[in-house]
Amino acid sequence: MTTIAPSEAITKATAAKAAGRRLAYASTDQKNEALHRIADALLADQAHLLEVNAGDVQRGQERGLSDSFVDRLALTPERIAGIAADTRQVATLEDPIGHIEEMRTRPNGLQIGRMRVPLGVIGAVYESRPNVTVDIAALCLKSGNATVLRSGSDAHATSSALAAIVMRSIEAAGLPAGIVQFIDSTDRDEVGAMLKAHEYIDLMIPRGGADLIRRVRDEATMPVVAGGIGVCHTYIDASADLEMARRIVVNAKTRRPSICNALDTVLVHAAIADQLLPELSRELGERGVLLHTDERARPLCGGADTLPVEPEDYDREWLSLDCSVRVVDSLDDALKHIEDHGSGHSEAIVTNSYAASRRFLAEADAAAVYVNASTQFTDGAQFGLGAEIGISTQKMHARGPMALRELTSYKWIIFGEGQTRPL
Repeated sequence: MTTIAPSEAITKATAAKAAGRRLAYASTDQKNEALHRIADALLADQAHLLEVNAGDVQRGQERGLSDSFVDRLALTPERIAGIAADTRQVATLEDPIGHIEEMRTRPNGLQIGRMRVPLGVIGAVYESRPNVTVDIAALCLKSGNATVLRSGSDAHATSSALAAIVMRSIEAAGLPAGIVQFIDSTDRDEVGAMLKAHEYIDLMIPRGGADLIRRVRDEATMPVVAGGIGVCHTYIDASADLEMARRIVVNAKTRRPSICNALDTVLVHAAIADQLLPELSRELGERGVLLHTDERARPLCGGADTLPVEPEDYDREWLSLDCSVRVVDSLDDALKHIEDHGSGHSEAIVTNSYAASRRFLAEADAAAVYVNASTQFTDGAQFGLGAEIGISTQKMHARGPMALRELTSYKWIIFGEGQTRPL
């Protein structure tokens, strides 16, 4: 009889589950020491990481990957420092494990509440952003979860180098070996094996494009938290401060156009379009933005390269220096456009009207809704959560940036003094 060896994904998921049982009881001090060791090692190994990453970037460019994809793939000294800083920030956050909440005393004297506990093993499949390796590992570590990481092939060498730093640092802190597992194979079958490993993996989180998210959602045999696809809007209301509106739009579009919270469509109230769009388009044009304009916006956008907007453009997550522009007649029209084309990620209004801001907050259906601020802030670190494991556009069980609390569940705890139920 021929014995078929288990896939790498199953082997490592099994190991993660075994190690995770021990991690659940680790002290906060141990976990924080591991996080600081990870941050120190990232900075100490910066030269090696940049060298490895340069190879991934070169291969990506040779394969003809888009500039926005390569940007997400690339590491710089500043980005490595940022990853280290986010890891240290996670160490400063309150440990959710063991936290007791909502204790109450029943008429029979029983004290009943809930205690935060880890989910167990988190599986993560991600594509082009190698920093996700550290973000996920750090948050899972602090929240007491083991993790199985599967990087996309384009960032695989960099992600592998980062994972090695994480695993080495965890063991040096005296935590159980094996709580972070990195799948070395880039065979797509390993993703399929992960998605079937519900005996070992408790939650699956995909980070990447629509095709990856769709595959994980459709094939996973365990719960999935999906999101990250952001078709993000900024609506400029008739009452808006136009200088503020210009700054917000330019930042939301151009600060880092390749990330999921970057602006995709500007909606401008007709009452101020002729005042705002000429200057706004000029500044966007100077920054290399190509505007896809409707018929009403086009004559006012002479300061930038423009194309006629196509109907499908309103549903695009551009991830590039492209931006759709539409003139609307009312807040109602703007909200209807967002309802029809938004992805539930991040939406913004620029307004001086309290009534308009309250309506927008109530009616724009998204994980993050802004008044007078750039959508580029939708980020776990910017929200004070440390790093993030992903941005959920779902409503169960987590929404928006997922950090420590979203990686926990709870158990009911009951304190009694001999109470029994009547026979």
